[in-house]
Amino acid sequence: MSGPPPPGAEPSEEELRAAYEAELARITATDMIAQAAVSLLNIGARRMGPPAPPPGAAAAEEPPGGERDLEQVRDSIDAAMGLLGVLERRVPAEQLRPLRDALSRLQMAYAAEVGTLREGGDADEGSGGGDDGGPGGPGDGPGPQPSPGTGDADKQRGPGPAESSGRLWVPGQ
Repeated sequence: MSGPPPPGAEPSEEELRAAYEAELARITATDMIAQAAVSLLNIGARRMGPPAPPPGAAAAEEPPGGERDLEQVRDSIDAAMGLLGVLERRVPAEQLRPLRDALSRLQMAYAAEVGTLREGGDADEGSGGGDDGGPGGPGDGPGPQPSPGTGDADKQRGPGPAESSGRLWVPGQ
């Protein structure tokens, strides 16, 4: 049996494996879900980039590296919402408040950005090519689908004024 490695020496594969196993024994699925939600919210905020200028104003500069991607923002929001739903089963509501607040701010920024882009007619600008400017949000195809169990009258009416304006956040769309 050997002692700890000398200073500056790389740990052996067995030592790395033992440290990894100890970490897995310590961490919970809830910890990992919370970390994933935080990471998704951070990447979503980063992918928002600077806000779009009002109609008629000069276009904002693209952030370095072309990070602005509204499809990724939308995916981050949807995924974080799902993870927060799982966390609600294990974590007290007051501990989730900062995550919920961050999600709400990201949703509001995304909705404002999509609305601004639609008003200016540049729905594809900087969005990774997936923002089709349709009523349900970027890249979701032919528009909102009726929820299961709705009657024929609901199918014929289509989306209401708030949803068709693009300013209403609809989960999963």
